[in-house]
Amino acid sequence: MAYDLEEQEQLAAMQAFWNKYGNMLMVVLIIAAGSYAGYTWWQRAERVNAAEASALYTQIQSAATAKDNAKVQRIAADVRTKYAKSAYAAMTSLTAAKSAFEANDLKGAKAHLQWVVDNGNDEYKSIAKLRLAGVLLDEKAYDEGLKLLATPFLPQFAGAVADRKGDILVAQNKIAEARSAYLAALAAMDAKHPGRALVQIKLEAIGGTMPDTKAPA
Repeated sequence: MAYDLEEQEQLAAMQAFWNKYGNMLMVVLIIAAGSYAGYTWWQRAERVNAAEASALYTQIQSAATAKDNAKVQRIAADVRTKYAKSAYAAMTSLTAAKSAFEANDLKGAKAHLQWVVDNGNDEYKSIAKLRLAGVLLDEKAYDEGLKLLATPFLPQFAGAVADRKGDILVAQNKIAEARSAYLAALAAMDAKHPGRALVQIKLEAIGGTMPDTKAPA
């Protein structure tokens, strides 16, 4: 069946367009298809990695509960090697640090905590620095601990940071400064904060008194 004149003109125009731009269009389509396939593969890989990392985190929690420090350390190393960019890497490192500390491996605990400080998000960094300051206190590295506590923390950790600072100052026998630190901790903690009662005990143990929080009549 023959094309009419208008159809022949349209066909000729299409052929001319394809002859001029066909190769370029094919390249663009190939790139687009490759990009979509790559994105789909990346999403699938991310889901698989998250599931695997989650399973390992469950395993490390069980090992920590069982006081199996050797297994805890193996799992933490595995997660950091395979899933370093995931939140599970920081979470497992914090668990491994606690396990190492309880096993009296202060060097191992410090290494895990420092990894989180260097690689975690702001919340995990704050937790790791606070715990690392506690390890430094146990090592009697007081100046190093105070220097670490002077670095940036998220606002919600202000009370805990001041409390830990007070502990280090007490260990240095800087009692007046320790009282100020504990008072700062109390000021940063609301009435329902679970650590508030302990800070009060520590403050009173070094001769400090609770601030008067009663409103004037």
